[in-house]
Amino acid sequence: MRWLVVAFLLCHLAVYGKTFEDCPQFFPSSPPRVDQPVGQHALCFKSFAVLYSAQSKTPLYVAQRLNRQSLADASDEKRSNNFYAEARLPFTARAQLQDYKGSGYSRGHMAPAADMPDAESMAQSFSLANMVPQNIDHNGGAWAKIEKSTRDYVKRANGDVFVITGPVFAPRPEETIGTNAVWVPQKVFKLVYTPSTGRAWAYLQNNEAGQQSLRPISYVEFVEKTKLKLLDGLTVRN
Repeated sequence: MRWLVVAFLLCHLAVYGKTFEDCPQFFPSSPPRVDQPVGQHALCFKSFAVLYSAQSKTPLYVAQRLNRQSLADASDEKRSNNFYAEARLPFTARAQLQDYKGSGYSRGHMAPAADMPDAESMAQSFSLANMVPQNIDHNGGAWAKIEKSTRDYVKRANGDVFVITGPVFAPRPEETIGTNAVWVPQKVFKLVYTPSTGRAWAYLQNNEAGQQSLRPISYVEFVEKTKLKLLDGLTVRN
């Protein structure tokens, strides 16, 4: 109980608003816009930023800035596992813990807990604002491998690496979970951009059992497949 109170207080150290002016450090340029779904909220956390949708009750994307030192700090950080509803959001906009219970889907981190460099960031990573309903087998299998592969790359890279992770929904949600109708994504993506080289690539995975860890695709192909122009204004090498 004491830890739950601490986690609740820590989450309120983060910033909520209409823009990301309090946490621009998580973006390589201006924070990208996403046109759908509607009812968007900008959430600043200590180690990541979330563009959240009150319509889907999930993040639309989660942005991180990683580097060799931040992952070294994260390597011995104890996982907290204390999931919580994001109290800074309007009540009607929130996903709740009960929505996931018995749904058959895991609470899939978009900014991984294993990336968190300190206890405060770790606690905040378990906000449901950082989660999507993710197929359990995919989350613990192919997707976990992609998260590890991304960390391995960051450890080899020179300087900062920007990572944007999120869901891809059908034009109309084919499935929702819970009384709050949390949208289940068709796919999940992880976009990686290295400013020092200008290189970018993305992993785009079906949110389903049996999905293998696919090879990354170019940024151009990612935009073609998802219509998400998350690196607009930047010179990108494939």
